[in-house]
Amino acid sequence: MPSMKDIRRKISSTKNTQQITKAMKMVSAAKLRRAQTSIVAARPYAYKIHSVISKLVAGGEYSHPLLTTEPKSAGKILLVVLTSDRGLCGAFNGNIIKFADRFYKENKEKHEAIDFIFVGRKANDYFKKRNVTVIETITNLANEIKFSMALELSEKIMKDFEEGSYDKVVVVYNEFKSAISQKVISEQLLPVTPMSRMEMAQSVEDGEKADPEISGDYIFEPAPNLILSSLVPKHFAIQIYRAMLESVASEHGARMSAMDGATRNAGQMIRKLTLTYNKLRQAAITKELMEIVSGAEALK
Repeated sequence: MPSMKDIRRKISSTKNTQQITKAMKMVSAAKLRRAQTSIVAARPYAYKIHSVISKLVAGGEYSHPLLTTEPKSAGKILLVVLTSDRGLCGAFNGNIIKFADRFYKENKEKHEAIDFIFVGRKANDYFKKRNVTVIETITNLANEIKFSMALELSEKIMKDFEEGSYDKVVVVYNEFKSAISQKVISEQLLPVTPMSRMEMAQSVEDGEKADPEISGDYIFEPAPNLILSSLVPKHFAIQIYRAMLESVASEHGARMSAMDGATRNAGQMIRKLTLTYNKLRQAAITKELMEIVSGAEALK
């Protein structure tokens, strides 16, 4: 049984921890509002540019080096894994790392090579102890979420893809659903796959009228191939940027939920420790009273 001094020390320590977790929850909530605003604003543009490319490709025999070609059964894959730089965000990083590790183990024998680009320190810390090829590691994503970073990364990846270094580029990230819900997504970004009619219909928001199908009766100015040469690289950069925004918003939501749970657990622990302390204190008082009474009776 711990002493009363030990329990007082535990109560004080737990209260300090509760203040820290409460402050972290409030900070994450403030950051989440900004991140959520950014991702909600970026999604329509990202989906629309993909839809335009899909309709343009469906309307004629147009091609681009970054569009879908004949798949290679044993080609090289570049896996872009998005995690966070810091912990204390529940299962946010663990889910991504487990998914990426399972993807690697299931596909390393089927493909010629699987290389990694890590956006976030946690994935790099996990995989650096394993025999994988790491091309680049990008950190400080939460502090520097700018389109220029996504553009720079996308240009490097597109250059490697066009030179034949990789046959497929896959990104793994947490898609932001709500503050308490994030979903691990594995998405092929290169070669760009046109959306199906069902996917295009799902990307149209409720109440918005869908664009008419592009047919061969349209006359384009400039030529469709020139439009594709401009839109497809921009589409890839936008999808990288959207994945970064999704990951940052999911990180703040996961950390806010984790810190909220930690604050509640600290409160429950404080109540239990306080109850135990009061019981020990009452027992000590009762014991002292009994000793005083016994001593008084012995003096009679």
